[in-house]
Amino acid sequence: MAERKTSSQEESPEMSGAWRELPWRKLERHVYRIQKRIYRANQRGNHRQVEKLQKLLLKSEAARLLAVRRVTQDNQGKKTAGVDGVNSVQPKERFLMVRELHTKRWKNRKKPQPVRRVWIPKPGKAEKRPLGIPTMMERAKQALVKMALEPEWEAVFEPNSYGFRPGRSTHDAIGMIYLGIRLKPKYVFDADIKGCFDTIDHEALLKKLNTYPKLTHLIRGWLKAGVLEGQDFTPTEQGTPQGGVISPLLANIALHGMEKVAKEGFAKSSSVEKPIVVRYADDFVILYSDLAELQKAAERITAWLAGMGLQLSPKKTRTTHTLDRCEGNVGFDFLGFTVRQHRVGKTHTGKDTRQRPLGFKTIIRPSKEAMKRHTQEIGRKLRKMRNAPQESIIKELNPIIGGWCNYHRWVVCSKAFSVCGNITYRQLVRWGKARHKGKTENWVSQKYFRRIDERIVFATVIKDKEGTPKLIHVRKHAETQKKDYVKVRGEASPYDGNILYWAKRLTQHPLVNNEKAKLLKIQQWQCPRCGLYFTEGDLLEVDHSIPTALGGEDTLKNKWVYHRHCHDEKTAEDLVFIARHKAAGINRK
Repeated sequence: MAERKTSSQEESPEMSGAWRELPWRKLERHVYRIQKRIYRANQRGNHRQVEKLQKLLLKSEAARLLAVRRVTQDNQGKKTAGVDGVNSVQPKERFLMVRELHTKRWKNRKKPQPVRRVWIPKPGKAEKRPLGIPTMMERAKQALVKMALEPEWEAVFEPNSYGFRPGRSTHDAIGMIYLGIRLKPKYVFDADIKGCFDTIDHEALLKKLNTYPKLTHLIRGWLKAGVLEGQDFTPTEQGTPQGGVISPLLANIALHGMEKVAKEGFAKSSSVEKPIVVRYADDFVILYSDLAELQKAAERITAWLAGMGLQLSPKKTRTTHTLDRCEGNVGFDFLGFTVRQHRVGKTHTGKDTRQRPLGFKTIIRPSKEAMKRHTQEIGRKLRKMRNAPQESIIKELNPIIGGWCNYHRWVVCSKAFSVCGNITYRQLVRWGKARHKGKTENWVSQKYFRRIDERIVFATVIKDKEGTPKLIHVRKHAETQKKDYVKVRGEASPYDGNILYWAKRLTQHPLVNNEKAKLLKIQQWQCPRCGLYFTEGDLLEVDHSIPTALGGEDTLKNKWVYHRHCHDEKTAEDLVFIARHKAAGINRK
């Protein structure tokens, strides 16, 4: 199918200004108040009140405006087109989308358009996985429905479910595993659900949702919309297409109840040991000290999953032990980390709550597979940029290295960083030798490497906008220091009203770098433009308070963290101001 670049008109300054001048802070607070009421009503078990509040939210103009802003300005895939080819929506069309989103208009609309299928590579593998991209209008509808459904289910989701939930990350799952095994070695049932998103039974999911008819009909329409790949249409009889705004929430709803099933048959007393189930999306582990009971729990979960049309992947499912060899395995890999316990002497042993030696130590570090994928990514990038200037190499590699190190700095990481740093050094030397055939390694080192603070780094000198020489270098893995991670509170939720707690947690978000974390503390976790607290899921961007084009310094004192949409608005204003400033300068001349 031929893909149009955009169906939008050229942006009107009046419309753009009207969109920017909407009282976004007031709208956010209004929607959050309703979501908080939905959350508390479901905690009380008042389902009738939940439905009334959900209907109120779906009709709310504030929620519709925020849903449109989310899919047209904030989302990473805002420029990815669906089957209608629309990949950019200007303010005039955004207002039209808001009007079309009113629930009164949903009755008269035809069934949802099919999703556009695209294939993306799996990390570190040759195979690819499918994404289903809905149209922009359907994305806005899904964002609106998600606003209403998510608080209801956040009130009842199990505490050890971490994937695709606001305020939770892979590191919380790893933190729970550590707490579950640090005092006692345990057997582990490490499993992966085969094709989870693609095989969920639609009717079982809709029955579990148990919502009112209009919403059930709408969600059924999205599930049955079908897939368009080129000119080939394929109906969807099962599964939730990956790529939709609401798909992760629906998958979590389908898998809700796994912990309860695993603990069936165990006494409710808190002193009785029970299996621990830690789930991140479709990956989960069961931890228990008795192998026979662990296998029974795994069998119960396998039978329960069959009721949702799901089954475990035989290739990715195994039983192991954290300390001793079991079925040929010791320890396990989960979410890019290796979890294992080691027998050690009295000087290195872990200790229990009474400071008595345990005889072993629990160590979680980056997995070998994660390290391999990371160094291979750097190698692929260097091969593609064999003829690129050194400055471009540095600018391309630093975000890759920084992102990977920030993700893994919360565990025992110094050895892994050292290994990856050595491999990266060899890769950069090979890049230089491939670029200069016949030259020796010493010649390449003298040309491309410099000594900075007793370290040999891949560096060059560039000139900034003012013509001042500036030294830049490829970031060393070892520059990133290990940090301690504080796990999220068990049943806490962003809809519980404790906004400050969730804003403060952003400073230790795995993908927030040191500069951004410092700025968040300086700003008291608030956006300087809209005044709202930052929350999990907000896209944060750093910008200069005074633009560098107008003489602003590139220092921490001249930087702020903004929401992405606030940053877009500020940038538009800065560009107008800079243009006027330059024009005034020309007129003076």
